[in-house]
Amino acid sequence: MPADRNDLDLLTDLLARAKAAGADAADAVLVHATSLSHARRLGTLERLERAESSDLGLRVLIGRQQAVVSSTDVTPGALAQLAEQAVAMARSVPEDPCCGLAAPEDIAREVPELEVCDPEEPAAEVLIGRAAACEDAARSVSGVTNSEGAEAGWSMSRVTLAASNGFTGSYAGSSHSIGVAVLAGEGQGMERDYDYSSVVYGADLEDPVEVGRRAGERTVRRLNPRKPDTGRYPVVFDPRVGNGLLRHFSGAINGTAIARGTSFLKDAMETAVFAEGITIVDDPHRPRGLRSKPFDGEGLANRRRDIVTAGVLKTWILDLRSGRQLGLPSTGHAARGTSSPPSPAVTNLYMEAGPQSPEALIGEIDQGLYVTEMMGMGINLVTGDYSRGAAGFWIEKGELTHPVSELTVAGNLKDMFAQLTPASDLVFRYGVNAPTLRVDGMTLAGS
Repeated sequence: MPADRNDLDLLTDLLARAKAAGADAADAVLVHATSLSHARRLGTLERLERAESSDLGLRVLIGRQQAVVSSTDVTPGALAQLAEQAVAMARSVPEDPCCGLAAPEDIAREVPELEVCDPEEPAAEVLIGRAAACEDAARSVSGVTNSEGAEAGWSMSRVTLAASNGFTGSYAGSSHSIGVAVLAGEGQGMERDYDYSSVVYGADLEDPVEVGRRAGERTVRRLNPRKPDTGRYPVVFDPRVGNGLLRHFSGAINGTAIARGTSFLKDAMETAVFAEGITIVDDPHRPRGLRSKPFDGEGLANRRRDIVTAGVLKTWILDLRSGRQLGLPSTGHAARGTSSPPSPAVTNLYMEAGPQSPEALIGEIDQGLYVTEMMGMGINLVTGDYSRGAAGFWIEKGELTHPVSELTVAGNLKDMFAQLTPASDLVFRYGVNAPTLRVDGMTLAGS
């Protein structure tokens, strides 16, 4: 999508002001965002809001010193002050030998058109109807006794990036969402669960009635949970929590952590981290992907990459700075906000599906745990130690039986990755996606 001429002129002017104030190089990002949100509870409208904002970020470099400033004021007087403040800040900070813009010959020359923006803004009545249908469906499930409410939302943002190395680019993205959380039971026996759908195009949004029905049924199924016996068991992760394992993996291969030596995978490049049949992909150009973008936050070209092939780790997640620290080129993974310098981050990360169905993975288990919810963040990415609260269902002779809660699932991520088996049910519902995952030999602390 071509950049808006007014936005480009504004950023070009800001870069010129920064250079005139003493900067050797600079880049700037401008984000326009519009959102519409509605919340209701027990059939009563609680919120209907529309918000519009513009946020501007400027990064300046003097030699190897850099500073970042941001503002929501884009008037000429404010831009002049912003540039002067940024240059003054850069002169007072220590040198960073690895900071800097991309070389002009390395910037993206062709920006692909991506299917990431639904041009149609829904009317407020559409959001109200979605939320009402979702909550009504959840509350209609037998056993549901209360509601935490339903929400429906829409947003659109436009990002424009310009730099003194010659890069200019812009893209827009949209999001439609619907979700609900309800309760079942009474008093100390009350249980809660939820469901939601989030997509780029409104036409792809799941039926709000179906989302609400699933939320209600999940909640009722959690009534009367027990504590499992402490021991070592196979653990199966539902896709809505299994993607958390991929998030931990992406953190462990983030270039910043690797450069600092603070990752348990710091020496794992070109080694088998997962089982032989596992492939993990990051695809910034996936059509209608929730995190798709046509270039990275430093104006470099990005592309689909196999992060893991046949179980072997093939690349770190790098921006320019972390790449320079490691003596490697950027992988086009720079993410950029308006108030901080670029940093490496994944886009549409997913694990490819395996050959077995979820039922087959579960059917082989004599006793084990099916996890539907995780609590706490007991993750140490330096050692790989993993310990989190969990809830879900007990597996007995290959079948899901009674609900379980008040337990802890523990292990080490290095061992968990090596013993992980993906099922065949990959569906793209989140920014990070995984099919149902089975990990054998985990420690459960229950009764």
